[in-house]
Amino acid sequence: MTSAPDASEGRAEAEVGNLDGAPPAEGSQTPVEGPEEQAVEQDLDRLLDDVRRERDSYLDLARRAKADFENYRKRAARDAAEAERRGKASLARELLPAIDNLERALRSAGLEPAPEAGASAEAPTEEVAAREALGRGVALVLGELQATLERAGVEAYDPVGERFDPAWHEVLHTREVDGEDAGVVVETLERGYRLDGQVLRAARVVVSE
Repeated sequence: MTSAPDASEGRAEAEVGNLDGAPPAEGSQTPVEGPEEQAVEQDLDRLLDDVRRERDSYLDLARRAKADFENYRKRAARDAAEAERRGKASLARELLPAIDNLERALRSAGLEPAPEAGASAEAPTEEVAAREALGRGVALVLGELQATLERAGVEAYDPVGERFDPAWHEVLHTREVDGEDAGVVVETLERGYRLDGQVLRAARVVVSE
């Protein structure tokens, strides 16, 4: 008489079938995550959000620091340029009286830095030679001072023939001039000087009435 199959043998065969890749029995389900796994995922999401916020904060700080440095660099460059301009202007103002005096000395003495064309070829007397030497020395000093100002960007201007402009000219005298309209500069007593378009000293002039 044949005996009934043992239940344990059936379970063993089912396990072997599963190991061989057989599909799970009908009605089986994927295991559902428990509360602990969900809590871990939520913690990871919060940690990732915190890291992103911190990253964005550092990037924003870096951008602001870069913008602040660029503004500081531009401001420092402007301040340096303005300080240099003020230094040049101050030096020029200190030199102008000396230049004026040298020009007056040459004009009053009627001296020229070099002999005029067609001048006498005769040997000059000792007095004339000394006077010419003095005149050349004064003219040389004057030229060096003027060249120094030009290298610094200082420009001299003589407004003879121009209409009077109080921004550029200072009237010291007025004079009636035949055939000349009123308000025209007819003589420059002292030349004007400007730096980068700004007046260091207005030209001192005589204006027609």
